[in-house]
Amino acid sequence: MKDPRVEAAISHWAPRFVANGVPLTDFQDVTTQCERWEDWCRLWSARAAIHEAMGARALEEGSMLSAAGHYTRAAVCYHFGKFLFVVNPEEMKRAHLKAVECRSKALPHLRPPGERVAIPYEGKLLYGNLRKPAGASRAPVVVMCMGLDSAKEEMDDYENRFLARGLATLAFDGPGQGEAEYDFAICPEYERPVKAVIDWLEKRSDIDPGRIGIWGVSLGGYYAPRAAAFERRIKACVALSGPYARSASFEGRPSINVETFRVRSKSADLEATGKVALRITLEGAAKNITCPIYIVAGTKDRLTSVENAKRLAAEVSGPCVLSVIEGGNHVVNNLWYRYRDQSADWMATQLR
Repeated sequence: MKDPRVEAAISHWAPRFVANGVPLTDFQDVTTQCERWEDWCRLWSARAAIHEAMGARALEEGSMLSAAGHYTRAAVCYHFGKFLFVVNPEEMKRAHLKAVECRSKALPHLRPPGERVAIPYEGKLLYGNLRKPAGASRAPVVVMCMGLDSAKEEMDDYENRFLARGLATLAFDGPGQGEAEYDFAICPEYERPVKAVIDWLEKRSDIDPGRIGIWGVSLGGYYAPRAAAFERRIKACVALSGPYARSASFEGRPSINVETFRVRSKSADLEATGKVALRITLEGAAKNITCPIYIVAGTKDRLTSVENAKRLAAEVSGPCVLSVIEGGNHVVNNLWYRYRDQSADWMATQLR
């Protein structure tokens, strides 16, 4: 029998892997081989290395677009090797650095290309990938907020949908996420890093600071509306399967998810972790969201109940679209075609 942690990763997140760029056969091969959670990162890294080598070969041959595709697939495979692998921090970080390296190698060869950026925050840096639509001089921009275990290297599919509609994208790793998980703990008061990001964007001449949207996935589906409640420079918000509030109890959640929250909140034990979780709340703040908001939830979401989305929608003060998708799992990755283009269309309309 497989390790229950492996089974949990497969049962909760399988559609996400494929929807976000892992070839289906890779997913099937790696998860079939993996019996123990301790082997998870190694097996995914080995598969990622195949794509990475193909990227290097394409680059040598001058096939830049192919290289970008290979390196992007390598990055997402490395990412899913590390995404919840806090059981071995050193191995996790090695895979993570490879994910960052591969996506960074892809960026200049993508269509449209991307730029790795560093944003000052509390005496250190937050890293992001900025991409701008072809031919735009001062494009509107969508600030993209990650979740508990997502990172900017996973965002290619979402980015491309915004870019195709004339919107720039800035996918960034905030406190407790991606490259920032080592220097910063999870920050439930996410308006703080978002303020730093928007302050930074306002200094660029190639982005229109008057047309900034925000988007968030999973826990980022809380972070984005939380920021919109406090940051008036945000003109529109998309929230995907985010919690309205968290309790101090982790009952019913996968153990790998709970341990990842503990590690990335830099908590010594579950009691301390619960105190951080209690700070995740939109109570008293949701009513301050006056910009248009598009909220997505799935009726079969086992991680974030659809009631969270309904409560947020009921309390916001601005225009609201609530898309509850029947049969949708967490972030509705099993039925991604029911919201990815639709929410991108909506965002483009708001920022035009």
